[in-house]
Amino acid sequence: MKNSFLLEIGSEEIPARFIDPALQQMKNIAIGLLNEKRVHFHEIETFGTPRRLGLLVTGMSSLQEPLLQEVKGPAVKVAFTAMGEPTRAAKGFAKSQGVDIADLKVKPVGPVEYVFAVKKEEGRPTAEILGDMCLEIINSIHFPKPMRWGNLEVRFARPVRWLLALNGSEIVDFEYAGLKSGRVTYGHRFLSKGPIELASPEEYTEKLESAYVMADLAQRRRVIREQILAVASAEGGAVEEDDELLDEVTNLVEWPTALCGRFDESFLRLPKEVLVTPMREHQRYFPVVDASGGLLPKFIAVRNGTADHLDIVRAGNEKVLRARLSDASFFWDEDLKTPLSGRVDELKKVVWQESLGTVYEKMQRITGLGRQLAMLLNGGEEEVHTVERAGLLSKADLVTGMVYEFPELQGIMGREYALRNGEDQGVAEAVFEHYLPRFAGDQLPGTLPGRALSLAEKMDTLVGCFAIGIQPTGSQDPYALRRQALGICHIILEGGLVLSLGDVTGRAYDGYVEQDHKGGQSGLTVTREDVLAGLEDFFTQRLRGILAERGYAYDTVEAVLAAGVDDIYGVLERAEALAAFRQDDSFAAVLTAFSRANNLAKKYNRMAVDGALFESDAERELYKAYIEVSGKVDGLLEVRDFEGALKVIGSLRTPVDLFFESIMVMVEDERIRDNRLALLKNVAGLATPIADLGKIVTA
Repeated sequence: MKNSFLLEIGSEEIPARFIDPALQQMKNIAIGLLNEKRVHFHEIETFGTPRRLGLLVTGMSSLQEPLLQEVKGPAVKVAFTAMGEPTRAAKGFAKSQGVDIADLKVKPVGPVEYVFAVKKEEGRPTAEILGDMCLEIINSIHFPKPMRWGNLEVRFARPVRWLLALNGSEIVDFEYAGLKSGRVTYGHRFLSKGPIELASPEEYTEKLESAYVMADLAQRRRVIREQILAVASAEGGAVEEDDELLDEVTNLVEWPTALCGRFDESFLRLPKEVLVTPMREHQRYFPVVDASGGLLPKFIAVRNGTADHLDIVRAGNEKVLRARLSDASFFWDEDLKTPLSGRVDELKKVVWQESLGTVYEKMQRITGLGRQLAMLLNGGEEEVHTVERAGLLSKADLVTGMVYEFPELQGIMGREYALRNGEDQGVAEAVFEHYLPRFAGDQLPGTLPGRALSLAEKMDTLVGCFAIGIQPTGSQDPYALRRQALGICHIILEGGLVLSLGDVTGRAYDGYVEQDHKGGQSGLTVTREDVLAGLEDFFTQRLRGILAERGYAYDTVEAVLAAGVDDIYGVLERAEALAAFRQDDSFAAVLTAFSRANNLAKKYNRMAVDGALFESDAERELYKAYIEVSGKVDGLLEVRDFEGALKVIGSLRTPVDLFFESIMVMVEDERIRDNRLALLKNVAGLATPIADLGKIVTA
């Protein structure tokens, strides 16, 4: 017999960003518990609104599957005599397991036969375990900032107000937070008329819809998207795709109705981002644009209710936005009265990090490091000058009224104000780009000065934090150091930049040391060597994730990472080369040959080979081939042809095989043995700059 099971947790309004992760947790927890309890089911759906988290299990069996256990006992020769009589060991084992001796089974485990007790535990009715399961689901949901309320010890996203739990038509009894489960739910806070009683889980979505609650997240999202597109079209405009905002709005309402509001055209004199930020980030409005992407003096809001009294709702939204845009207009006008260059000294009063000094000092460090990076990236004199000027202005917008009110606009306003102050276009763009990328999937800096300053800004933060002992632990990363390192990796990888991680890290560390010499207070507590080593490990972890996301095999990733990560772009090139070489028909044989050489010589440290000690042609041929191949490999590595180098190294397969067929390496004569091991050490080490082939897993 199959039933449907419904659990709904009703609460005060849950923050929008909590809802999707909570529903995914509920589903995963329920799947795990049902499998653990041996309860079959057909499908699990989740439902969520600001006031509820719901879980529906369909096709759930009414009984647990029986549990069949086999417990291994003593060996047969211990359990029974030669005449087949049970010994005390067999009797004791059978008694301890609650089975008859006659029911013991004999099964081989390898070459030895053992006795087994076979026990069958009948399944309990599913209804008997659902109450405890509900409590476990609720208690297992984690929120970023859970609440306590009243004098209760429980924690949840927001105070829980009702619990609904049905197994078919029957209530699943349990208590949580002083509430007893039942068959009652509630509709829209203002539009519904009191409690809603359900006879079965199948009535859930239908009865909620009649009470102005669209519980299905996917349906609600689809409806909102269709509404805003239709409203924008009717207004002669369009809405740019914004999945993040759409997801957030979906989790803010239970019964969506889109409407169009307007603002005064005079505000269009402000940069687009200045208008979009208050609309999007503060009011959750969708900006309306024309066919060319230009902003129209309109916005689309989504109310939590019906189409009744939309004029009043529209007027209220317009009034709120008018106030925010008036503030933005005021800050814009006031900020333009002082050029960015005139604000730089104000940064001396702004602390960046207590132990690492002020924002002014950070600006000085990233300007110096950015200049060095620009030269390392073969920037011309003009580009280096752009870096110096942009570095000086890079943080000045932090002390403007606009960025103080709207922190999301840092960098964006720096670019806008720089242009209005008559700065060069390249300088303004680099001021903006030095913050990129700001989040996963964000654009990367597209100019050399922007790349140099962005790398400098992020490396300065990483080195400073590591140098005072601040490193991410678990989910805690208050300075977003993982994001900073990923940003560096993506800039280098996408830009094809050839830089030494150790060199750049060391230069950044030296910037803090120089700051100390100038009278600043960097407060470094970790040595240069330890910072460099710590960051090398930190970047290795980031690159491991990036390469895995790009689809490289696990052992390919480990092999190239083991060869070093100092050249970040080289890591990607080497992964591509090794992945391609692994498709070659000869790869397996080459790997076998080099593994034999490496296994013998890996613990041997001598590299010098004396040709006078060779006793056979196989040794001489391998050494001759090694010398020839080594020169070719060096040339190919110089031009970064890693795949070509691997193929050339692979040509040693035949002389290596001949060597092992003809030569006994571990002979008694120590000089001969050491010379052969040194030869193998050199041969095995040819691939070391590209990848550690010992990490490759053979089939």
